[in-house]
This record gives sequence, C-alpha cells and structure tokens, in this order.
Amino acid sequence: MTTSRQNRRDYDLRDWLYQLDSTDRLAVIKPGALLKFELAGIANRLDGRQASYFPEPSGHNIPVVSGLISDRAWMAEALGLEEAELVPAFQNAVANPLSVTRVKTAPCQEVVHEDPDLEALLPVPTHNEFDSGPYIAAGLAITKSTKTGAQNVSIHRLQVSGPKELGALFLPRHTLALFEEVEKDDQDLDIAIVIGTSPATLLASQAVVPLGFDELQIAGALGGASLEVVKCIGSDIQIPAAAEIVIEGRIVANTKALEGPFGEFPQYYGERAERHVIKVERVTHRNNPIFHTIVGGGLEHLLLGAIPRESTILSTLQRNFSCVKNAVLTMGGIHRYHLVIQVEDPKPGEAKNILLAAFGSHYDIKQAIIVDSDVDIFDSNKVEWAVATRFQGDNDLVTIHNAQGSKLDPSTRDGIGSKLGYDATVPCDAPEFKYTTIRVPGEEDIDLEEKVDAGARLKNLRDEL
Repeated sequence: MTTSRQNRRDYDLRDWLYQLDSTDRLAVIKPGALLKFELAGIANRLDGRQASYFPEPSGHNIPVVSGLISDRAWMAEALGLEEAELVPAFQNAVANPLSVTRVKTAPCQEVVHEDPDLEALLPVPTHNEFDSGPYIAAGLAITKSTKTGAQNVSIHRLQVSGPKELGALFLPRHTLALFEEVEKDDQDLDIAIVIGTSPATLLASQAVVPLGFDELQIAGALGGASLEVVKCIGSDIQIPAAAEIVIEGRIVANTKALEGPFGEFPQYYGERAERHVIKVERVTHRNNPIFHTIVGGGLEHLLLGAIPRESTILSTLQRNFSCVKNAVLTMGGIHRYHLVIQVEDPKPGEAKNILLAAFGSHYDIKQAIIVDSDVDIFDSNKVEWAVATRFQGDNDLVTIHNAQGSKLDPSTRDGIGSKLGYDATVPCDAPEFKYTTIRVPGEEDIDLEEKVDAGARLKNLRDEL
C-alpha cells in the first residue's frame, strides 16, 4: 500500500532519509542506544552535520530518527528548492494552499492497535537531564472545529504520563481555541498525533495563519501537489496518508494533570504545572514504522519555527513597506527573538515605523535590527558592522517596555518584557562620501587560481636569494 507521489517535487520521510544517507548526511548508530539521554546526546553531538538513525533503541523494534532538517539548505533541498527560494516558496504556499486529496486506505493504518500501551509500543526518548520523563516532541497535533469543520495542525510537547495518557502544553493558540469551543459544554475534543511525516508537512505545521486554515493544504502547496489524507478510524480528522505513526485520542474536558519540566527551544526548561490531558484510544502505524523525535533546543527544533515565522513577518512588512527586501531570525536569537530586516532606500523616519511593525508582527520578537541592502543579513559579522558604524543610541534606538513577549524567555515577567529596535541604516541626509564603503577596483574579478603560485614556498625563495 503506497500513496501517490506523482507531481510532487518534495521528499517524503523515507526518501529523504535515503537522500541523506546517499550524501553522507545520515549517521547510522550502532543498535541499542539508550532511549534515556543517550539517544538525545548522540543526536546533539551530530546536530547540523548529520541526521541520526537509531536501530533498536533500548532494544525496541521501532527505530528512531532525529535531526532530519537541521540545516536551512537541507530544508530547502527536502522541498525540492534552492535555499534562496525557501521563504518565498513558503509565502506562496500560505497564499495559495492546495486542497487535500482524500483516500480510503493508507500506509499509516496498515497496523491498528485498539488497546495500546504507549510505554511499551513506542520508543519515546527522554531528552534532557530534568525532563519529567519520555516526551513525544515531533508529533503533529491535528484537531478539527466542531462548528466549521476546519482543521488545525500544530506541534506541542507531549509527556507520556501513562500507558494511555499524554500531558500536553497548549499555549493560547488554535488548538486551545478549538478545545475551548467544546469544553464549555463539558465535551472532549478529538485529536490525532501524527509522528513521522514529510519535511514539507512538518514545516507547514508551523505556519502562522488565522484560525480556519488547514496547514495540510499548505503542506500540499509546499510540495507542489495536493497532499493525500485519510480519515482517522475513530474520528473525522484527516491525517497524512503516508505518516509513520498516528495516535488517536481526545483532549479531556475539565481535566488537568502535572506536566513538565521539559527542555525547550531557549535552552531552558519549561516549568512543571497543571496541564491538559489527552486520553489515548488507539494507535495505527505503517508496517515497520519509523519514530521521529526532535531534541529540544536543537537546530531542527529552531529552524522548524524560524522559516514560517520569517515568511509571515516578511509578508506583513512587505504589505506595508515597499522598501523591505528580506528578513531573517538569527541563530544567536534562537531563531525566535532576534530579527534582522533588510531595506532599500527607506524614506526618512520609515525605518523606525518598520521596527514598530516588526514587533507587532509576532510577539516573540525581542530585538530587531534594520540595515541597508548592502548588508548581508545572513552574516552576523556584517550586521554587527552596520550597528557599529551606522547606529547611535540617542537617535536610532527604539524602546518599548511592558510588552508581550515569549513566556519561555526566562528574563521576562511571565512573558512581559522590553523590546529594542536598532535603526542601523545610513541616514537619508548623510553626505554621499561619508558612508561610502571601501572597495578595491577589480578585486572580485581576479582569478586566484591563475595568480597564486600553489607550488611556491618561502624557503625556496630564500634559497634562491
């Protein structure tokens, strides 16, 4: 049983694994790596250089993979794109989603467990030192509005709390909104947790879109063709047909249980607190499934959040400011908090307006730097040079205090903190020569292979003299 890949330009999970393997970007680990700490430790050591494939982790018959898209160039390649096309392609997919294609049978339902024991059935790792236990960290949570029928796809940390129970942190976004629609009537909400999907589907799940957009349609557009889905056995939720593992359950109304701590993307722990509870009803999977995990705070974790946010922020800014050319969330700002914006010929005062708009485009943004088009925003040294030579704190600094930020930023007061904007653009009224950057005429046209004598050594020259 297979799903159709016709007309898709992206890779599915298994084909992407083979691509990584064939290009020496997949490390196959010796069988038996421990699910508690060791697996995550190995994945972290290889992070950004190689993905990790773990056969028989702790003796389990289901292998685990991690680090599948831990590089921006890998992510683009997995979508069949060049790196420079990544953000524009995501913008286009959000603007032009493709309706899903429904099928009646699918690989993700080849095997059905009607009375599952999660602790025995799935190889769920424990990642960090103070994590409260095993966590499903790469599961796509798919829910559906009981009013409109619209689906939502997102990723949440899911603590394995028992054989048939998951603890879930739902931030005030769409999953929580759909749940609260029914909880007020003391009703549970159906949910499907999908583990092991294509890179396009993973990336689409992080799209910052209004409630009512089905991210699976965005996944289809990212891959260039409609995504095949199948209905869950126990609900009307549509899930990716080619997924590896699916957990079907329901978010329980008016029920909370302790969850956490858990190692989050800022490299700190999310606290232990009373969280929502998911009751598991069944598990389905492919024959010989693969379990995907994302180690908290690793590059895969950070980049999955970065690309969709960059796309949304850039679209928001470009709708209002024609001078905005590009934007990137920096590695130093954990691909969430620090933003660099590139502009071309802004009007007087416009840079500061752009900074204000950037802070409003996503509450996570804590610091924003705006630079001219001659600055490579992907080179942190160039950005720092622009701040060093084009910025003065008394005139070019924008500060906003007591604003909403990320609750996962430990320096905030429960998510409330300050935002800083740096206008590092050349002043519009600056004398022409004052900010003219140095260059050597013809430097870029020199053929170094032609000019450098590769065989020459100083000792030879000394002997000759």
